[in-house]
Formats: sequence, structure tokens, C-alpha cells
Amino acid sequence: MTEVNPYSSLRTQIDEAAEYLDVTAGQLERLKTPERILETNLAVEMDDGSTEVFRAYRSQFNGDRGPYKGGIRYHPAVDRDEVKALSGWMVYKTAVSDVPLGGGKGGIVVDPRDYSAAELERITRAFATELTPLIGVDRDIPAPDVNTGQREMNWIKDTYERIENTTEPGVITGKDLSSGGSEGRVEATGRSTVVAAREAFDYLDKDVEHATVAVQGYGNAGWIAARLIYEMGANVVAVSDSSGAIYGEDTLDPVDVKEYKRETGSVVGYPDADQELTNEELLTLDVDLLIPAALENAIDESIAQNIAADVISEAANGPITPEADDVLRETDTLVIPDILANAGGVVVSYFEWVQNRQRFYWSKDRVNEELDEKIVEQFWNLVDAYENRDLPSLRTAAYVVALQRVIDAGE
Repeated sequence: MTEVNPYSSLRTQIDEAAEYLDVTAGQLERLKTPERILETNLAVEMDDGSTEVFRAYRSQFNGDRGPYKGGIRYHPAVDRDEVKALSGWMVYKTAVSDVPLGGGKGGIVVDPRDYSAAELERITRAFATELTPLIGVDRDIPAPDVNTGQREMNWIKDTYERIENTTEPGVITGKDLSSGGSEGRVEATGRSTVVAAREAFDYLDKDVEHATVAVQGYGNAGWIAARLIYEMGANVVAVSDSSGAIYGEDTLDPVDVKEYKRETGSVVGYPDADQELTNEELLTLDVDLLIPAALENAIDESIAQNIAADVISEAANGPITPEADDVLRETDTLVIPDILANAGGVVVSYFEWVQNRQRFYWSKDRVNEELDEKIVEQFWNLVDAYENRDLPSLRTAAYVVALQRVIDAGE
């Protein structure tokens, strides 16, 4: 995997789209630069009585269309530029999916596998204490991301409510149902990835049923996407995690593979697979649909030259470098950009926020129907922009549409 600065990738993507818009140099720089960044050190007591210090960030990129919105990730690779890039992608993700929110992102430099649940709770609550002056139901609404989930969101909500002496479930999304979470939130990112892919197949006059699919990354988004596309009748022939990949000549059962990973810690070794592959070999399989669902920069220029998939639906954020994008454009690979494909998480987070504000909660069927409708509508908006404005790719179309919406809101 090539080490490409994600913030540079974001700025490049915005620059490319801006060529098709009437925007001044000053406006453009503002659209590429976060409004503010919290960078803090958390001194936290460990179970053995010692103290460790953790670097943590929260980037608030742009709030022209509504409160800042974006996840909090726990990962050793978290740094300032990654958080800036991810918060920027959130701005354009909320804009392209047409929900009235801005973009933010946060993270702590930590490998959660190295710490007990009690230590992680203290780390999370220390961060929540630092975040409290910045967040709020009308200011900034965090959510889960890599290595965080309902548990961490509940801790942040509880800490915020204690400090502010209030009850405000809408201060954060991705909570469990008993704390004001939304039905359908856990599956939302994988679901939007598959809905977008389904529409792309329709656009190309292809049928999802019997299509061959490879999924790189078997965390929440990856395995949900694999399960849902399998339920549509596709053949999931390969999946992977950080340990490696497995391949099945006919199809793998995504639920069975998930259960095996839960028991063993990896998909590798799954007994019903026909062979094992590397992650790079999975990415270059000759399949109808490739779903990169791991971390950013998974597909660089070198790998892109060997990509054989007809459609790529980006479940991960920034999985394709700008140089790889250029290669895929030349080979007519249809790439559904991350800011639409994986927008299900933020769309259902918006639904959760709306439900929290109204104190009225929706059924899972309603959530899924509303999400499907939103992704379908915005996919075809991108197709219209792509074709009518003669744009080079759906990614450029996504940024053109999103940038214009942010510009309009900021005027």
C-alpha cells in the first residue's frame, strides 16, 4: 500500500472538480482548509496505576450547511493530516448525499487491542471532557469510526450530559437503541455501498444477480456489504481482512465467513475456501464488482494498472489514490466515489439526529427505505452531472455537485 498523504488527496480531488465551477482562489482555499482543529494530549491512569499520554484530535472542517458531523477513530496511524482529510471528505459526503450537516472528524492515537475495557473507558471519557466545549446538538455531532462503536458513543454522551447537566441524546450518533440510537445504523455504510453498486449496474445495463464480487476488508462495512450483495443474488467469490484473503470458485457464504472470523480472528483458514490470496491479489481479481472496505490508499497507481473489476464501490474512505484514479479512468472502470457509496453511515446518523430532536423513533424498515431512496436519488444526480457537464468521472461529478452545494450555502 502506497503512503499517500490523505489531505493532499482531498485537496487534489477538490482542485480537479473546481475546474468545472465558477469559484475564486480564495473561495477554493477555504473549501480545502479546516476551520479549526483541536489537538490535545490525554493523560490517563492505567489499570496498574501508571499514567499514559495519548494524542487526540478533532477537526471541524466546514459548517456552512449545518453542524459539523463525523466519526471518531481509535488507531495507531491517526495523525493531524488524516483527521483533516477525513473531516473534509465528511463535508462533501454530507453535501453530495444532501443532508443538512457539515463535516468533522476526530481520533485518538491508540491501538485499542492493547488496553482493557476500563482503560478504554477512561481514555474515551478524557477525550469527551476535552470535546465538550466544542460539541453539541447544533454545533458538532460525533459518531463511531474505525475501532469505535456504540459503547464508546454511549461513554461520550454520558460524559457530555454529566458536564452540561442535561439530557441530550442528539449530541452524538451511533449510540445503542436504549440510549437513543437508530434502527439500521449498524448496517448503513455497507447498505449504501451495495445500493450504489446496484444502481451502477443498472446504469451499465448489467444485472447484480450472478455478478461476481470481491470485498477487501471484513469489518462492519465490508461484511455487511458482502451479506447484502449476496442476498441480492450475487456471487461473493473473495473476501479479505488484514491477515489475508480467501477465494471461492462459486461463492462464499458471507455470514458463515463472518462467524468463522469471529471465532478465529481472521477469514484466513476458512475451510470452505478454495484458495488463499494476498490482499493485492484480491484487488486485481477479474470480478464484476470490487468493494474496497479497508483503510485509505489501498489501491495505488501500480495496483490500479492490474485492476480487472468493471465497477468499484468504495466502502472505505479514500481507498484509491488520485494517481490510481487516473489509471482507472483510462481503463473505463466505473468508480462509485466514497463520498456517495459509503454515505449510508452519515445519512442514517442524520436520521438518528432527527429522531433524537423529535423524540420520535422510526422502524428499521422506514430507515432502510429512506436510506435507499436518498442514495438512489443522489446517484442519478451524479450521473446527470457526469453526462450533462461532460465530466471525466463520477468522482469529479460528486465533488462538483457537493462543492456547489457548499458554495451556495456559504454565500
